[in-house]
Amino acid sequence: MRLSLHAFTFFKDNEYFNKIVDGYTLYGTQLNPQLVYYPTKDLRLEGGVFLWKDFGNPVLQQVRPTFRATWTVGKQQIILGNIRPNLAHNYIEPMFNFERVMLNPLEEGIQVRYQGDRLFVDQWVDWQRQQYRYSNYQEEVAGGVSSSYRISPDGSRWTVSIPFQFTAIHHGGQIDTLNKPLQTAFNEAFGLVAHYSVAGPTVRGVRFNGYVLGFQDYSFTAGQFPYKYGRGLYLNGTLETRFVDVMLSYWQGSRFIAPLGGDLYQSASRTVSNPDFRDPQRNIVLLRLMRDFRIGDAAALTARAEPLFDLNAKLLDYSFAMYLNVRTEWLLGNVGKRVRVGR
Repeated sequence: MRLSLHAFTFFKDNEYFNKIVDGYTLYGTQLNPQLVYYPTKDLRLEGGVFLWKDFGNPVLQQVRPTFRATWTVGKQQIILGNIRPNLAHNYIEPMFNFERVMLNPLEEGIQVRYQGDRLFVDQWVDWQRQQYRYSNYQEEVAGGVSSSYRISPDGSRWTVSIPFQFTAIHHGGQIDTLNKPLQTAFNEAFGLVAHYSVAGPTVRGVRFNGYVLGFQDYSFTAGQFPYKYGRGLYLNGTLETRFVDVMLSYWQGSRFIAPLGGDLYQSASRTVSNPDFRDPQRNIVLLRLMRDFRIGDAAALTARAEPLFDLNAKLLDYSFAMYLNVRTEWLLGNVGKRVRVGR
């Protein structure tokens, strides 16, 4: 039996003045204490409570029970309950919004993960909203596949891999009281990632990744999304140094919509003030300055500054952020002297 704690304190200030995404600040903390039990060496059970408190708001944003069962078989894991969410999927930001870490921290459903020497696969379903008879809302479900295959040889300074990513969302159901069409949308991304390790005193490595992306609206009724089809191009170059990582990105989106993706990459507005605005040929350049500070084995402090330039609107926006992430466990007792395998 063990006691685990995940504590996450976040601050993100979006100084945005464009018509695609609003400017706002996210500032708060999330706690998830859990009891951990291994009934067998391959099965890990976790249960606890999730607490979310936004600063400047005296009321808790969420109080939710959490439960996760993880069965580990070799290099594969089957996870039921609260699956490993958000960043654990390894999606690029146009496919999966980074801010979901703060705004949608829990995912519930089923997940099958494989982590081999060359192949990584994460298949997941997140049941976002359950529908009941005579509900006045639709059921909501999301899911996808995130994968990567390394093609470079072992021991090389070059690490080259081919990623494939897919997401789907569906809003529908047959037992509600709404006369509302269902929504179904797919996104996919295919790319190439290359990293070169440098054994220098200052420069640690150089990384390049490029992706082509797609969007399709498969709803039965037309007009559920601003566009029927779309595509995107996402290019990134990163210089890793002992002081800071510098990442330069270019995004070109042609009628691109991603319901789970980052707001900045959409070709349709998500703002309060300009909800009908469209940018069918979106072009932006982003610069990210990132630094992680390790605090022992259990904690890390991350600082980020991200200016971006909208090439169409000729507008410079920026954001900056700081995150404190703590993950730790304490042994309460070894019931039955069992050996642990998965986490």
